[in-house]
Amino acid sequence: MVACQFNQNRALNLLVKTSKPECVWKSKSTLGEGTLWVKNLNSLFFVDIKKKKILTLNLKTNKKKILKLNKEIGFIAQIKKNIFILGLKSELRIINLKDLKTLYSLPIESNIPNNRINDGKIDPMGRLWFGTMDNLEKKQSGSLYCLDKNLILHTVDDGYFITNGPAFINKNNFYHTDSRKKTIYKIKINNKFKIIKKDIFVKFKENTGSPDGMTTDNKNNLWVCHYNGGLISVYDLMGNQIHQIHLPAKNITNCTFGGSLNNELFISTALKGMKVNEIKKYPLSGSLFKVKTNLKGKKPISFKTLYSVF
Repeated sequence: MVACQFNQNRALNLLVKTSKPECVWKSKSTLGEGTLWVKNLNSLFFVDIKKKKILTLNLKTNKKKILKLNKEIGFIAQIKKNIFILGLKSELRIINLKDLKTLYSLPIESNIPNNRINDGKIDPMGRLWFGTMDNLEKKQSGSLYCLDKNLILHTVDDGYFITNGPAFINKNNFYHTDSRKKTIYKIKINNKFKIIKKDIFVKFKENTGSPDGMTTDNKNNLWVCHYNGGLISVYDLMGNQIHQIHLPAKNITNCTFGGSLNNELFISTALKGMKVNEIKKYPLSGSLFKVKTNLKGKKPISFKTLYSVF
């Protein structure tokens, strides 16, 4: 029975293959996050939350660009062409990245001054999901929200220390994380944004860091970044760990599939909280990495809105 289980697990591990991680930008990010592949711009976007920056790498020309903002930024998502929606501290902002003109602004939790927006992603229906958290990482004041195509904001869940994700299985089922609790939840909602089922999918052990940003591939495997763990774990739908990627950085924060074939995993990392001896051990911490895989990510989705002005 034990041998049979071993062979089964070994077979599962053969399903996922990845290359050695390649550093593509020594960005020295304090808190790199929000990885986003934008095919029509041939570019990988990510953010540095604490430095209030959007960083862009054009994979075709290898040109790098940095935009400075006036607020901390947790994520960036595309609407169309150069029009993007940003998750800022206490604000969702729709902006034209070409001229930095603000087209729309929606206040978020202005009654909780110490909270900020953290991670955010677009679901298969083109809706924006994002979480908030206590910027000092002490209070359980974070919530999970969804912004629909009418720009109506729905509160879906609350009581989080540090929200991360989500990553989507389909339009009604997704994963979401509370990093402080080291827990990834599997959540099912109905068509009115109400949770009808919420289970613990995976709980990290003490010595493996905390689950941070994550994404799903086109087989619905879940790729999870380990903050303070130096790796990415891949889980199948049953919660079995089927693969690991070890990186030459300590704090792994976010990942997304991209590239011309959508089979490259781009990974952000962070220097936040690292001591001098740790930085010496992991000198590439804070960099952006790329890993080639034998699987593909899901087709990138833009935020869908009925407002044609954008």
